[in-house]
Amino acid sequence: MIYLDHSATTPLRPEVLTAMEPYFGSTDREDNSKYGNPSSIHLAGRAAHAGLSEARGTIADILGAAAREVILTGCGSESDNAALRGIALARRKQTSANRIVTTVVEHHAVLNTAEDMRDFFGFDLTLLPVNSDGFISEDALAEALGDGSDIALVSVMYANNEIGTVQPIGRLGALCRARNVPFHTDAVQAAGKLPLDVNALNVDALSASAHKFYGPKGVGFLYLRRGTPFHPFITGGSHEGRRRAGTENVPGIVGMATALALCEAERDVEMARLQLLRDTIIGHTLQAIPGSRLTGSPTQRLANHASFTIQDVEAEGILIALDLAGIGASSGSACTSARQQPSHVLEAVGIPAEELAGGLRLSLGYSNTAQQVELLLQKLPDIVGQQRQIVPAAL
Repeated sequence: MIYLDHSATTPLRPEVLTAMEPYFGSTDREDNSKYGNPSSIHLAGRAAHAGLSEARGTIADILGAAAREVILTGCGSESDNAALRGIALARRKQTSANRIVTTVVEHHAVLNTAEDMRDFFGFDLTLLPVNSDGFISEDALAEALGDGSDIALVSVMYANNEIGTVQPIGRLGALCRARNVPFHTDAVQAAGKLPLDVNALNVDALSASAHKFYGPKGVGFLYLRRGTPFHPFITGGSHEGRRRAGTENVPGIVGMATALALCEAERDVEMARLQLLRDTIIGHTLQAIPGSRLTGSPTQRLANHASFTIQDVEAEGILIALDLAGIGASSGSACTSARQQPSHVLEAVGIPAEELAGGLRLSLGYSNTAQQVELLLQKLPDIVGQQRQIVPAAL
């Protein structure tokens, strides 16, 4: 299989599995004494705690943060929920600020949470529009902020999962910092591909998920700048500095830190390689398939991400045909692919209604080669042509 759906999830790297194995406590291994609860004082607990501390430190170093500023979570969606709920509620209690500002193209982990905070907790909600490339206006953000006194939180996605556009997070964060407004970014798609220095990004909170950068599923982290108001999202214990209760997933956390460190060490070289493959896909697709349109920014986009709309076809038919040809791809967010409704991101960037059904996302990873891309580009135009014969032109 040629796997071109790395924005949905990535395979676990062998080095990551090797790092994780001692913490499962398998009886088949000699180094199996690290399976304890990291809160326990005996040998197995101390060994688990040591692994947990080392992993937290690795992540903190990559972020340019202190270890105590890293909260270990169950996934990126949990990290987003914790950031929005935890910061907004705490800041409102501290300052009476009652407005959340975010964008219309956020992942649903942010959008649905922001709407929930409006509908059930009484927050005001401002949704910033985007232009045809998926960028928000810095002037529009500045206007929405005002003097910042009524803003509980601003949340802007670092890199969009559906169209790949990379927002100028450092500049947006500077606008918030000048007004003393907490600023969160969903960096789930960016981690492993873009710089994560939280000081350069001017963020107070940052969410990530291990399975997007060759780590295990079911584990993520939330960076929370020291001094940022925060109310725990999950309560019940003293774990994570009383900010996230629950026994830590030590094998997953160790795997996450290992995976992030590997990606960070290889990032410049690997992203340059993938960008060449990405640009080949974009250039050939736009030339070979009439009625194809690139979505997202042509230049300020993830190096591994090519996304399109294609006229007079349905994405489902293309994806099934690609799968039968041994190629895995998607139509957009894996979290919404089973829902038969137009993409809110494609609608927000102004894609005509008649093209919304033809979204296609091809996202590259470290196992992809130039030969695989060549095979894709040989097959894709024929597949689209076949689908156009099947699907009525009045789609």
